[in-house]
Amino acid sequence: MSIASLKPTGDIAALLTRVPAISPTTRISDVGELFLNDTYARLLSLPVVDKGVPVGSISRYQMINIFLMRFGREIYGAKPVSQVMNAQPLLVPIEQPLDAAAQHVARNIGTPITEDFIITENGRYLGVGIVLDLLRAMEQRVAASTASLAEAYGQLKASQAQLVQSEKMASLGQMVAGVAHEINTPLGYLRNNVEMMQGVFGQLREVLADHDRLLDLMAAESPDEDAIHQQLVKASSASAELRDSGTLDDTEALFKDTLFGADQIKELVVNLRNFSRLDQAKVAEVNLNESLDQTLVIARNVLKNKVEILRRYGEIPPVACSPSQINQVLLNLITNAAQAIEHNEGRLLLKTESDDSHVHVSVQDNGRGIPQEHLQKIFDPFFTTKPVGQGTGLGLSICYQIVQAHGGKLRVASIPGKGSRFVVSLPLATAQAAAA
Repeated sequence: MSIASLKPTGDIAALLTRVPAISPTTRISDVGELFLNDTYARLLSLPVVDKGVPVGSISRYQMINIFLMRFGREIYGAKPVSQVMNAQPLLVPIEQPLDAAAQHVARNIGTPITEDFIITENGRYLGVGIVLDLLRAMEQRVAASTASLAEAYGQLKASQAQLVQSEKMASLGQMVAGVAHEINTPLGYLRNNVEMMQGVFGQLREVLADHDRLLDLMAAESPDEDAIHQQLVKASSASAELRDSGTLDDTEALFKDTLFGADQIKELVVNLRNFSRLDQAKVAEVNLNESLDQTLVIARNVLKNKVEILRRYGEIPPVACSPSQINQVLLNLITNAAQAIEHNEGRLLLKTESDDSHVHVSVQDNGRGIPQEHLQKIFDPFFTTKPVGQGTGLGLSICYQIVQAHGGKLRVASIPGKGSRFVVSLPLATAQAAAA
């Protein structure tokens, strides 16, 4: 007798092992001999079949118990196996899915595990399924599912990162005109200053030319004292005129203004770069007071001539976070606050403080407020009260996800007609873990 495994044609079919069944009338002593045969080495039990229908199974465990009994072989050896077999064997139809078969076997198998399961087709015996093979198949299934879940999770994280970046760029896109104006203003007086300094350099060139002429006259082989005197008077007069006119002092002031304007443009460009960069996973220790100031630079055009900024910054420790992501949260909250103010006495209160466990950033406005029925939905994806085309409904939802991903909380309180207050709380434990 030999055991042959079928080629996989299905979940259970892949586990099918062809093995000749024994009859219910087979003597127990003969069953013991079969278990000693190498052909049955992997089997925990033998199937008992009558006219093609499984009626039971006999396990090695049962046989060992019988033969370990005093005079067990003499008492039971000649008896038919039907007298000691398990009359309720584990039956698994070949068409049953692997997951369902595993659940059925797990619910009905005894402890310790002493038998394999019998595979049937239309109620008739086909062969045996080895429990260890079933466990290996389930292990492979779980590993494959885990790999698929890991891949899906990776794709989800990538999509989420793209969504966050898209929303960030959309927020910056809404401010492009304002940022361009903020750059054009210092750029305008930079150009004006340069043009004025060009005129000054023309005057300096004339003074230098007078002095060069004087030097040439003095270095001649036959100096002309009258010509030297006249050129000396002219050069001295030109120098005195340049000095007394205050042109040099004005030029120094122009240089200072030019450097100040260049620094303004640099500040805008650096902050734009920090906001738009893709290294969202990069973590650094950040002072949120500085983050607020950087955000105000980007949002300056939205806020000026409309909102009075009140800064009440506390002495707060740095927090380990993604600066790009936290700046995105602050930009969204500040621009939302500015857009909620529909009168000429707007105030935006920016407050920071810390306790033993968190750093808190509060953004409070005196705008129109949020109706109570909207507060429960304010962080839901795609929820917006803005007119069509003016909001995606993703800004606050993404802010909420970013803060949650940092182990923090984003809360809101609002009174219609009086204003709203958003509070970002980030844990100090993150910073301490990063520093450790």
